[in-house]
Amino acid sequence: MNFARRSRLDVGVDLTPMIDVVFLLLIFFMVSTTFIREQRLTIDLPESSEVPAEPVEHRVEIVVSATGAYAVNGVPLVDNEGSTLRSAINNVAKGDRTLPLIITADGSAPHRAVVTVLDAAAQLGFNRLSITTRKPADDEQN
Repeated sequence: MNFARRSRLDVGVDLTPMIDVVFLLLIFFMVSTTFIREQRLTIDLPESSEVPAEPVEHRVEIVVSATGAYAVNGVPLVDNEGSTLRSAINNVAKGDRTLPLIITADGSAPHRAVVTVLDAAAQLGFNRLSITTRKPADDEQN
């Protein structure tokens, strides 16, 4: 008996439809994704109900006005440049980096102005920073 051999078919998975589906999904996600989201946040400045700390005799106090102008220990600066601010802080501190540095910023002061003060303090090596807050309106009326 001589049996005829059947030819064997190679079993394989055709990947072309799967690749097409993957590319279609990729295109769908690329088109439907938003890469840049711009949001604006309304931020209320913090309020503190804590008892104010005792005043320190020797300190560096920086006031940032609503327009972004600086005053160091009550002396207004001639311009709003970071180098001028660093020089003024350095002159007031007289090289003492252990003095407490207090930042008092107006509620409508530009964020950039406050960050410039923080950056100048960090560059000069101050590590005792405080940001002043105000009492909540409820406590002020009582």
